[in-house]
Amino acid sequence: MSDICLLCGSPLLYHDTAEEMVCSVCGEKSLGHARCAAGHYVCDRCHAAPAESAVRAVFSRTKSANPVEIAQEMMASPAVHMHGPEHHFLVGAALLAAYKNAGGEVNWETALDAVISRGKRVPGGFCGMAGNCGAAVSAGIFLSVVLKTTPLSTDTWALGMRLTAACLNAVAEHGGPRCCKRDSFAVLTAASSFLKQELGISLAVPERIACTFSEKNAECLKESCPYFSDSSHFISEAR
Repeated sequence: MSDICLLCGSPLLYHDTAEEMVCSVCGEKSLGHARCAAGHYVCDRCHAAPAESAVRAVFSRTKSANPVEIAQEMMASPAVHMHGPEHHFLVGAALLAAYKNAGGEVNWETALDAVISRGKRVPGGFCGMAGNCGAAVSAGIFLSVVLKTTPLSTDTWALGMRLTAACLNAVAEHGGPRCCKRDSFAVLTAASSFLKQELGISLAVPERIACTFSEKNAECLKESCPYFSDSSHFISEAR
């Protein structure tokens, strides 16, 4: 289920402002917005650590040029939770793998390390706490890595902003509460369309995205979600 403690299963309690907390796994102090009713706090690093290995494993073996298909394989790992900061690098890694398999040219090992390390800087709960979905940021990270964008870049600097904006608009269309799976699918679809239109990069996009995680999400929108498995959503291929 979503919004429960990874250690004891108690409900998570969210705070409006960040507080210094001690991670119940690693013992390190960090600022956080949520601890469970029993007092447990799990930092973003410990939350996402097992998922990183799963993401890297899928990246290394997939031959697909379909970022949604790749992301779904990554999400299928038990190490990837229903919600969590791992999606902030999972989305970028799925786009990078699809780009690689579609014939894109980049140093894959270095690029993947950059996508993951940058994605880890986006804290959990960023969508609600900052009004900026981490999955959308992850797409922007992907593009900045493959285009080697820096704060001093010109055209590619703007492209990254426009891609992230397009992805945020796609996420916002579905409303809240957040669902890391729904938001990731929306971002991957919007990003694929953007890459085709703006850069001529063609990634395979499925005509139907059927979510298989509804039972794990207590806040699932059910029929109101375009990816709900009982009303699979057909989408246009990126143009």
